Amino acid sequence: MRAYQVHNFGEKPVLLDRSPEKITHGQVRVQIAACALNFADLLMIRGKYQDMPPLPFIPGLELCGRICEVGAGVADLALGDRVAIFAGSGGFATEGVFPADRCIKVPHSLSDAEAAGVLVAYGTSHLALMDRAGLQQGDTVIVTGAAGGVGLTAVEIAAAKGARVVAIARGPEKLDTAKAAGAQIAISSEDPDLTAKLKDLGGAQIVYDAVGGDLFKPCLRACAPEARYLAIGFASGDVPQIPANILLVKNLTVQGFYWGGVLKYAPAKVMDSLADVFAMMDAGQLRPDVRHTFPFENALDALDFLEQRKSTGKVVITMGD
Repeated sequence: MRAYQVHNFGEKPVLLDRSPEKITHGQVRVQIAACALNFADLLMIRGKYQDMPPLPFIPGLELCGRICEVGAGVADLALGDRVAIFAGSGGFATEGVFPADRCIKVPHSLSDAEAAGVLVAYGTSHLALMDRAGLQQGDTVIVTGAAGGVGLTAVEIAAAKGARVVAIARGPEKLDTAKAAGAQIAISSEDPDLTAKLKDLGGAQIVYDAVGGDLFKPCLRACAPEARYLAIGFASGDVPQIPANILLVKNLTVQGFYWGGVLKYAPAKVMDSLADVFAMMDAGQLRPDVRHTFPFENALDALDFLEQRKSTGKVVITMGD
């Protein structure tokens, strides 16, 4: 097998030929067809991610491929099944061995590249909105960073579930992208009247905040009584301080959400959520936005492309035949 391997943190992965990993009980061997890139891959390579595999390791959190070997104790998967896997690492390779309970069968309507990029972004937004926040049809949902990697999936899912989606993003192009994904209302994050415009909405039941920083207070003040405020991330680099008096007066709930953490302590909940995501995709309600693909031999170029923030939508490396 061929794989990109990290030997020292901060150094670029090295492409090499190596012996395949042995398969054990409850595992499957997968011939990898595509691996989606995430900023977490860059952090892992630098040794700065919260969940670090031991050195040496193969980067690549999420992937799609076909099962080419089934280990003992695996009952619901078979040779030839096409599956998507959140592996945590191991995607930058031509094959890999992964836990069978991390595999989810991929509908024929999705390409390998599309399926590879579903798990992290759509999985985060679906579980956060549906399980943690209890999204209901007719809810008003504010999404910050609405044209970003996870923000755009939150717009799509909330709109598909019948919510009124209010997108906050920077610049007309990103606002148009959010509208195309289903947002009914789009407001610039740089609008001097942002606070007033959000309050004029009549109260939001859910805020999906992947940005933090200066957007936190106006979004919090736009919440209806008993609203749920989801802290998804802090792309602004500024972790906001929560004014407890506003929580008290409006009976608000602020909830942190880290998808990878839920995968560790409640994996069945994550897999059920992903099953609904793939069902929505198969029904045409959602569509992964893969705009940049790189061949396996140019995986380092793909990482550089992602790091320079040139991408819109998912960046995927494909292994070919």
